[in-house]
Amino acid sequence: MEAKAVVVTGSSTGIGASTAEFLIAKGFRVFGGVRRKGDGARLQSRLGNAFTPLVMDVTDGEAISAGARDVTRALAGASLAGLVNNAGIAIGGPLSPLPLDAFRQQFEVNFFGAVAVTQAFLPLLGCGDTATGKPGRIVPGRIVNVSSVSGKRAMPFMAPYSASKHALEAVSESLRRELMLFGIEVIIVAPGAVATAIWNKAGDSDFSPYRETAYAPALTRLMAYLMDVGPKGDPPERVARVIHKALTVAKPKARYAPVQGKFINWTLPNLLPTRFVDCKIGRALGLID
Repeated sequence: MEAKAVVVTGSSTGIGASTAEFLIAKGFRVFGGVRRKGDGARLQSRLGNAFTPLVMDVTDGEAISAGARDVTRALAGASLAGLVNNAGIAIGGPLSPLPLDAFRQQFEVNFFGAVAVTQAFLPLLGCGDTATGKPGRIVPGRIVNVSSVSGKRAMPFMAPYSASKHALEAVSESLRRELMLFGIEVIIVAPGAVATAIWNKAGDSDFSPYRETAYAPALTRLMAYLMDVGPKGDPPERVARVIHKALTVAKPKARYAPVQGKFINWTLPNLLPTRFVDCKIGRALGLID
């Protein structure tokens, strides 16, 4: 039997690379989105012929279309079992002085990139004739959108990232209901802190434009906290296992939240009054006395 095929964006490192590796170990064929040819060659050398790199920046419409054409040719009439929208970046800073271009870049990758990739690959997932609304004839695949704990709860100075994940969750919910027509499941996987290379990038972030603002002490405290807990987060392999489950279980949940220390870091804050949580965060960061 031919291996089921899945497209995974942002597969160069972290959650994407772990997901590609885990799915291949489970017998899948993976088309992995990367931004650089060298990353694709490196992954193919490590993962073997079951991995096919797609040089596909999710902010480049032409590259996305070319990737969809490449996958269509490679499948030769077969369908995709899944699409994992994982590509993402994290931009932070106090909202009032934050350049709008930075905010737009955050949305271009995390939100519009995921929407554009989804639109391009929906026909291969069994969407059928989208113009007439007729169900497709192929076995429907699944879409897994990788969100974050920030998709439900927003920290200070993380408005761009949190907003992009809030938006991704809203689109996922709407699309899940739209695609009932075709039997295509749309599932959110929203992890907490994951020990990936994103923390190295966060540590290199330039917050000097905010050094002379009133927010500087609180921003310093938040970065110190994130740089402490981030690298101690869940291994990306845990998220990969959840993504595999979302792609394969008979009746998937609409949303999975693999969060380390789930009661303290997820359940309890959602049960407590919002203003109480505001005060706890504000005092921890020195925003209030």
